[in-house]
Amino acid sequence: MKKILPAFSYIFHPLFIPGMATFLYFFFHISDFKIQEISFVFLQIIILTILIPIALFFLLRTSGFVDSLMLANVDQRKIPLVLQCFLIILIVRKSITINNYTELHFFFLGALFSTLIALILVFANIKASLHMLGISALTVFVFALNIHLQANSIYLIPFLILMNGFVASSRLVMNAHSPKELIIGLLIGSIPQLLFLKLWL
Repeated sequence: MKKILPAFSYIFHPLFIPGMATFLYFFFHISDFKIQEISFVFLQIIILTILIPIALFFLLRTSGFVDSLMLANVDQRKIPLVLQCFLIILIVRKSITINNYTELHFFFLGALFSTLIALILVFANIKASLHMLGISALTVFVFALNIHLQANSIYLIPFLILMNGFVASSRLVMNAHSPKELIIGLLIGSIPQLLFLKLWL
């Protein structure tokens, strides 16, 4: 089991969470949008939340600012988190707008607040689990979306809750985080999402 658990850290890497949230949003709204629109928006999210951060990672690694995609060192998180904030701001202002994709807009807004909190904690030399931040935010979003649209996806929510456990276990097995850091990540990922529910649920 210890050999399998690290895979969950890569499958549910924070870089992939925005894409997963976007995919699930359109999965629930499949009849409300044309395939061309879905493809275009999804492509934008992939470019802004995966390809650009990966390109920056290789630039930072070449420059010696980071040594791993997992960003184990607290100081190495500053530049990636700042970039993430700017990219999310770009997404909520230009791509996932409140008028066109209301629920997804507030997911990204919650993600922005979570990222800002994680960044503030970095300057306080506190390391939060970005993996738990991402998977917990996704879980709250999908749970609320399921209720909002009365989708009755009874297996998806338990699956995501189970994945929270697997991701937390994988981070512990890899000695990437302490239990305290996992709890901090879970809280700063889920609380902003819960607070924004009042605006769209």
